[in-house]
Amino acid sequence: MATREVAPEAPQSAEGGDAAAEGTPFAADADSERSVITTGWISVTVDDPIESAEAAADIAEQSGGRIDSRNETPATDTQPPSASLTMRIPADELDAVIDELRELGTVNSVSMNASDVTQQRQDLDARIAALTASVDRLRELLATATSIADLIAIESELTTRQAELDSLTQQRDQLVDQVDLSTITLDLVTEEVAPDAAPDDFWSGLLAGWGALAAFAGWLGVAFGVMLPWLLSALVIAAIVVAVVVGSSRTRRARRTDAAASAPPAAQYGNAATPSSPPPGGTPEA
Repeated sequence: MATREVAPEAPQSAEGGDAAAEGTPFAADADSERSVITTGWISVTVDDPIESAEAAADIAEQSGGRIDSRNETPATDTQPPSASLTMRIPADELDAVIDELRELGTVNSVSMNASDVTQQRQDLDARIAALTASVDRLRELLATATSIADLIAIESELTTRQAELDSLTQQRDQLVDQVDLSTITLDLVTEEVAPDAAPDDFWSGLLAGWGALAAFAGWLGVAFGVMLPWLLSALVIAAIVVAVVVGSSRTRRARRTDAAASAPPAAQYGNAATPSSPPPGGTPEA
């Protein structure tokens, strides 16, 4: 576990000196028991990112750390070279390593974050201690068991608690690794891709705004060029659908008109021309 000890200050007067001498060791012990995970990100502008990445890897190894990942992008016609490293540095060597990394080139930005996991570490230690004692007791019971039923029950419980103990131990080991070795991400870029300085007066702000407007207009042009073939295709499909719907409507309307024109007159006037039937049992009147 990474610890940082702060040297106690010597008492300035004899009064209260004994109290200070008695209180200092407890304060030092409390500080030494803290577990802190430190992570950071550093961006540096260098002349040759590939060569600087090799130098950064040597710095990490000389400090007792290691390189977890390393990505290098050589220069091409369309992009400048760059490199990125994920470094694991011993916590007590972190400040010295960062100072050496700053000397590789021009520092663009540095971001550091510290997370105190002391409570989580203490909780894991307590649970592991309790489970270890429980597993030991179960093993003693297993050695003295006399019946098959007791053996089966004890073995089942022992397997469950041993699996939980292994899981907690793995979690604690990962936590300890993160505490002992700080994680630093180093980005190495060239002057071409280094972030521009923020505008500090009216004219630089005006130029920055104009550049942003031109970039936005260029982006809109590219987006319109990408969408244009899709828009044209959608218009053609819509025109075909409209033509089919209009043609179908005209065809149905023409069919209804032809059917109405070809209907017989009787069908048109109903029973108006049909003679009345004679009364039942009688003869039609003259």
